[in-house]
Amino acid sequence: MKLLWYAMCSLFIAQTEVKGCIYDGFKVYELTSKIHSSALDLYRMVKNESQYVLLSGRGTIVMVHPEAQAEFLHLLENNQWEHRVLNHDVGLDLSNAFETNRNLTNLYPYKGHAGTDRYYTFDEINRYIEDLAQQYPSRVFVKTVGKSYEGRTMKTIRITNGDGRAKKNVILMDGGIHAREWIAHAAVLYAIGELSNNYQKHAQLLQDYDWVILPVVNPDGYEFTQLSADNRFWRKTRQPINESCIGTDGNRNFDFHWNETGAYWDPCSTIYPGPKAFSEPETIVVRDLIQSLAGRGKMYLTLHSYGQYILYPYGYTNALPVTWRDLEEVARAGANAIMEATGTRYKVGCSGSSIYPIAGASDDYAFNAGFPISFTMELPPGGANKFDPPASDIDRLVKEAWVGIEAMARKVIQKYPLKDSTVL
Repeated sequence: MKLLWYAMCSLFIAQTEVKGCIYDGFKVYELTSKIHSSALDLYRMVKNESQYVLLSGRGTIVMVHPEAQAEFLHLLENNQWEHRVLNHDVGLDLSNAFETNRNLTNLYPYKGHAGTDRYYTFDEINRYIEDLAQQYPSRVFVKTVGKSYEGRTMKTIRITNGDGRAKKNVILMDGGIHAREWIAHAAVLYAIGELSNNYQKHAQLLQDYDWVILPVVNPDGYEFTQLSADNRFWRKTRQPINESCIGTDGNRNFDFHWNETGAYWDPCSTIYPGPKAFSEPETIVVRDLIQSLAGRGKMYLTLHSYGQYILYPYGYTNALPVTWRDLEEVARAGANAIMEATGTRYKVGCSGSSIYPIAGASDDYAFNAGFPISFTMELPPGGANKFDPPASDIDRLVKEAWVGIEAMARKVIQKYPLKDSTVL
């Protein structure tokens, strides 16, 4: 049976109201291989099972249905994988977290400011960037750049110093291409707040550079994860593929070595690359942004979780680009700044060799389109399931991420100074 359990449940709960949580009794296992098998080997081992959900982008965190746990342990033993249990009852953990998030939303309603007390909805994020544009009309500009499959309006925020000079260099940043990675959305939101509200502190970052930021790449998926605890692990977009399967992995959908490696053609797979490159309206929005800014764009940064990585091209191969030393230098600036500030160690390296080959990713596409610096930043894990840091961790994680982002931006500004600009 090809359907993953989670895909079946997601289709079911979209039409019916269920009591409790569909993940009651599920366990989460963290795996390591005795023989250095790859994450893709693990995908192959369980991909045809109906009761396994691979949570980790590296493929080493697996959620298992209660009825399949004995069989799963047998599979691990036969394939020389070691394990430890991270979560003994996923349903209970998710139900508690969902209730906590709902209470925090009531406790901290949106009033024109997005803090770090809780996770915000897509509509609240849009309202926040619009409020910033009204508050700083000479420095902050919001633009509608497209719509998601379900019709949600996708907007960018462009943050400037207000001097009116055109053709500045650009840093392009986005987050949340994977719906369940809520901390990525929160980190992008924090960066927006720092650049907009603390202009004097960050004036150098905006002197010759504009920042263009798409806060949520996958609004349909993000909103779906917030409907109930049952949906919390949804990763993909929400455009149906066929009668049984919904969604595409947006970070496998870009037209650069698309579908060559790191994906599965099963439409129900969490890493399904789509029926064709740029099949998703959301990835088309990112493509058009990259193309429109490529002449001025000096750094593209996409935020994900989890892993504590700053990854650079290429993803589709473990071969390094000719300019890998420039990428390494900027990435190291970010990792070192974080290490010095908080002691958290971020690993730096090429995507294809640091994790496993991933074709059709946005950072590879941006790099090939002309951005000399292009990164995927994988934020640290959190919560019992790794992908769900509790709200109490938001402040620490997003401030730490900003330390790295700011350091990388300063290094980019130093390496790629503005050559020419004009007054409007």
